[in-house]
Amino acid sequence: MAKLDNNKLVSDITIPGTHDTMALYGGSMAKCQSWSLENQLKAGIRYLDLRVSGFKLKIMHGIVYQRTSLSEVLTTIRKFLEKSKNEFVLVRIKPVFPSKGSVQNLVENLIGNDNVWKESKIPTVGEVRGKIVLVQKNRFKLGISLSETDSKGDYKVTKIEKKKNKIIKHLEEADKQCKSEIKEKMSLVYSSGTSLGTYKGFCLLPNAVAEEINPWLNEHLKNLSNKNPKPCFGIIAMDFPNFDLIDMIIKFNT
Repeated sequence: MAKLDNNKLVSDITIPGTHDTMALYGGSMAKCQSWSLENQLKAGIRYLDLRVSGFKLKIMHGIVYQRTSLSEVLTTIRKFLEKSKNEFVLVRIKPVFPSKGSVQNLVENLIGNDNVWKESKIPTVGEVRGKIVLVQKNRFKLGISLSETDSKGDYKVTKIEKKKNKIIKHLEEADKQCKSEIKEKMSLVYSSGTSLGTYKGFCLLPNAVAEEINPWLNEHLKNLSNKNPKPCFGIIAMDFPNFDLIDMIIKFNT
């Protein structure tokens, strides 16, 4: 992020992120990532999707405890930002069971005011270098607002081709939002998906979807990057991203 214009709004850049960032445990049905948080940050991931319970702010994926807490996650992010002061990290906190109603107050008490952007106003890059930038949706009310391009149920995958078409549509919508004169929200596109909850059952779990989608997405973005001017997509949240895909997303800002 060192080369980004300080005056550019955060909502006007394209940021690689992970869906269910800390979902490292629970077998093939629950795992959405293979890299530790530290390695995700080193690889260029700058949007984190955290499912936080009201019980000691433990990180969950469904009913599976992910062997860490929000406090530990924030410590890892802050250590990274201390060494990389030109960077910033977007953090979405999604309250989940148990005691999700208490998550907001617990988070406010935990984060304090030290190097955390909590305002709803979209900041410039210069305003948030070296900071954690909270983003909000639904039950969590700290930070800038998200505008998800997904519709309800779009994460369910029965056919890979249908998922590709949905991603194309969502990227187009994100680009329109990014170019809008009204800057109140940050666009969010998901490339992740699973067949759980569909008649396909266990055929297309997160890893299997990512194996099909990620190489295709890399090529699709490569074609889009040749446009002049380049499109802008806000956040692209992925399962099991690789270095090439992350690098391709970053190139939209150059």
